[in-house]
Amino acid sequence: MRLMEANLINGKHASSAALATEADSATSCSTPSKHELGQYLTPSYVADLMAGFFANLPETIQLLDAGAGEGALTAAFVRRFCTSKDRPKRIEVTAYEVDHNLIEPLQTKLARCQKECHLAGIEFETTIVNDDFIHCVVPILRADLFSQGINNFNAAIVNPPYRKLRSDSSARLLLRSIGIETSNFYSAFVLLIARLLSVKGELVAITPRSFCNGPYFEPFRIELLQTMALRRIHLFDSRSAAFGKDKVLQENVVVHAVKNEQLSDVVLSNSSGRPDGKVTERRVSYSEVVSPTDPEQFIRISINETGVPDDSALSSLGNTLTDLNLSVSTGRVVDFRARHFLRDQAGADTAPLIYPTHFNGNFIAWPKERSRKPNAILISDDTRDLLVPSGFYVLVKRFSSKEEKRRIVACVYNPTLIPAPLIGFENHLNYFHRAGAGFSSDVALGLAAFLNSTAVDMTFRQFSGHTQVNATDLRKLNYPSLSSLEGLGKKISSPMTQTELDTLLVKELFHANQ
Repeated sequence: MRLMEANLINGKHASSAALATEADSATSCSTPSKHELGQYLTPSYVADLMAGFFANLPETIQLLDAGAGEGALTAAFVRRFCTSKDRPKRIEVTAYEVDHNLIEPLQTKLARCQKECHLAGIEFETTIVNDDFIHCVVPILRADLFSQGINNFNAAIVNPPYRKLRSDSSARLLLRSIGIETSNFYSAFVLLIARLLSVKGELVAITPRSFCNGPYFEPFRIELLQTMALRRIHLFDSRSAAFGKDKVLQENVVVHAVKNEQLSDVVLSNSSGRPDGKVTERRVSYSEVVSPTDPEQFIRISINETGVPDDSALSSLGNTLTDLNLSVSTGRVVDFRARHFLRDQAGADTAPLIYPTHFNGNFIAWPKERSRKPNAILISDDTRDLLVPSGFYVLVKRFSSKEEKRRIVACVYNPTLIPAPLIGFENHLNYFHRAGAGFSSDVALGLAAFLNSTAVDMTFRQFSGHTQVNATDLRKLNYPSLSSLEGLGKKISSPMTQTELDTLLVKELFHANQ
């Protein structure tokens, strides 16, 4: 076992410059917390699950563990191959770990791995690099632009750090020097690993699911999918199951991919994320996961339920918002920037200010008494551009709470219930409009019902693993025709259960399109 010591810093996966600028409470003489550094150690049962995804490795395995921690992932990898029929002859491990406090337990874990391999008749060698992964490998990859021969790893297993990469950090500048533009450490780690892998090298990574959609991760998705062929994607039924003790709110996903390999079917699987949890899986065509006609390369992870229309049914609707002459925008009122104009109660010189707290069934309920949020915004030359004219609008929460069953929660702003010439929509809302104004009541009711359906929720979950709903995400959906929305809206009664709403949607929209 070799231990390579370089520029030691206190914290996992973070450069010295990054710590100085990115950890809010860190100083040059303090140790940043696990939360500040995005450090979440992998539970052993999750590590075992990940190790089981490797499929076709050669007799000599050269394994990269880019965020080794205490060695759980490498240990699971060794257990998997020491007990399998397809045992390799040799395993060579290179483990990067920047936190010197974890080096001793990592050494202990890898010493046990060596004993396991010896008993199984497998040669074992390991090198521990006690340094920052990004700062170590970027210069190597930059040199590789002019030379060959560094892509020696044929396997990689990783639980990278979950933390933002500030645009002015040294790590971000280093990545930019080799053409990697990404905003999070986890996506940076995955791209670096992909570049270090040899042809047909296999990667298994557990990361947040946020990379599957949205503009921020588009460059990441494009490079990853050009370099690696997806083989398996695994979801956990509970958002907190994989890292429950660490209170990780993002939904996690395990990805197995092979470098420079032919595209083929993808296995989609899921489990509870708890020890001995049952794993269910199904095989789908590659195009179901990544559409060849999608320029943004969204990664869609289908979750199908009996009796509920799936993504293919929604695709058959075939209308974009542009086709409907509708648009969706983010609320213009950012309350902390407009605080001088906010009022707790309405007055003759104010407009209603609508927050998510005003959602109440089918329609917005305003004003809300004893609310912690203001109910109105002053009408003045400074605020007029923040307001929209009275009319029917469909509002969608940008952030759904953990208690809500659906990711997309829609509600109708009804001007007959709130008589006011101007309205303010707060920034935590998206609002559907027609050229900046409202549209017909029936279309608004039909659109809100459509967005609140289980079918739309399931489709949205295919490419989004977090609670945020952006206007960009809503533009990506397929919509019914205007006449279909109008017809649906005419049949909306209040209140309706979720089952009643879904049944009506199937009858009015999907049966009509068959």
